[in-house]
Amino acid sequence: MNKGIANFDYYNPTHIVFGKDRIGELATLIPTDKKVLVLYGGGSVERFGTLAKVREALTGHTFGEFGGIEANPTYATLLRAIELVKKDGYNYLLAVGGGSVIDGTKFVAAGALFDSEPINIFGSGIGEGLPIKELCRLVRC
Repeated sequence: MNKGIANFDYYNPTHIVFGKDRIGELATLIPTDKKVLVLYGGGSVERFGTLAKVREALTGHTFGEFGGIEANPTYATLLRAIELVKKDGYNYLLAVGGGSVIDGTKFVAAGALFDSEPINIFGSGIGEGLPIKELCRLVRC
């Protein structure tokens, strides 16, 4: 016998900033006491000037960059990003790009705080991860 849907609570805080010329607002959206790692794919964020705008917006923040996240990123690429986060002490991630960069950054956020080999996250539960901001560049065709 079907007893219906079980009771549950769902909490998902989301802050969406959308519109033309909004990248400059990163300066106020990311706390200045965070050490930020900007993750991106490559070509388009540089060609369209997005990365330059992000760099300008993060003036006053301590930040570094990890580029080259490919479409359907490889484990090896993301592992290099995790190693960089741990080695240099980044505690805030900014994904600049599309779905592959954002999904890869989520894995980096979880893997950076995981005590074991990051691939073991799958099937074991994440627990916690680094804070992430996502910046999607929409291109009008």
